[in-house]
Amino acid sequence: MTATRITVKGDPPYDVVVGTGVLGELPGLVGVGARTVAVIHPETLPEISRPVCGALSAAGFTVVPLPVPDGERAKTAEVAAGLWSALGRHGFTRSDAVVGVGGGATTDLAGFVAATWLRGVKVVQVPTTLLAMVDAAVGGKTGINTPEGKNLVGSFHPPAGVLCDLATLVSVPRPDYVAGLAEIIKGGFIADPVILTLIEDDPVGARHPEGVHTRELIERKVRVKADVVGADLRESGLREILNYGHTLAHAIERVEHYRMRHGEAVAIGMVFAAALSELSGHAAPGLVERTRSILTSVGLPTSYRADAFPALAEHMSVDKKNRGATRRFVVLDDIARPARLENPSEELLLAAYREVVR
Repeated sequence: MTATRITVKGDPPYDVVVGTGVLGELPGLVGVGARTVAVIHPETLPEISRPVCGALSAAGFTVVPLPVPDGERAKTAEVAAGLWSALGRHGFTRSDAVVGVGGGATTDLAGFVAATWLRGVKVVQVPTTLLAMVDAAVGGKTGINTPEGKNLVGSFHPPAGVLCDLATLVSVPRPDYVAGLAEIIKGGFIADPVILTLIEDDPVGARHPEGVHTRELIERKVRVKADVVGADLRESGLREILNYGHTLAHAIERVEHYRMRHGEAVAIGMVFAAALSELSGHAAPGLVERTRSILTSVGLPTSYRADAFPALAEHMSVDKKNRGATRRFVVLDDIARPARLENPSEELLLAAYREVVR
């Protein structure tokens, strides 16, 4: 089957290439003029970077592999500073390029380092997990974490291209793959109801990279993000809908010290957001039940600890969507009709959280 190219509009636009065996397109995305390419990858999975380094070396580039800690442990100022030092030691110039290979944390970090070195160099993302393919590597949002919150330090830096080789998904551990489904399901709720129907029709197949609808689900979610990002490159309005379920999710990740998978936290966050939608009068009854049903059918969590709410509420007060003292949440008026809820009362937040506890 031929590769699918999904264009993300911008200045300049770039393509997300979805298919099997698409690595041959990588040298072309790096482009002429580059001499050195830094390949940032998780240190625990050197095998995922070898084909990438091989393709670049064969094309005549000087390749500098730069291993980083796995997962969210990579997204720190200390790790970023170490990468900047490495780029300096290797004489990395503005015409050179960075390639991020791995999951969402790695592509977030690689994009941030590319955005900040010499005020911005080219980056190509090669996501190897479901979550990274359908969300983190697409859109140009880069960032690192601080003790105060997730992704609070970052930059908008669109990639030159994104290569999603579906063959890499076969080796992704099943819990990680299932966690990535949360972002696909989120895309169904905020923009593309067909995603929800496909999963409801075959929830067992959705849990496997070999599933009948896997490629369609991935392509549909990438199109959702491409359409939103193309219309709002710097999250000035519409792009905020991509944060549906994320306000509570990021707070849970903080409480869990980032030991919980992002997709699992997002799943719980979507139940909370659905409850806020219903209880605030935005959505008709039934949204919470359908949300819980779809998430449960693929094996995602839908509940969290009752005693955690005070800490979660404190963390939710430090959120990128907030403006001054105004707390803002993404809710739904209906499926594929996102809206914004501003300054909900503590009573409303607690009532919505009771649905998560249940």
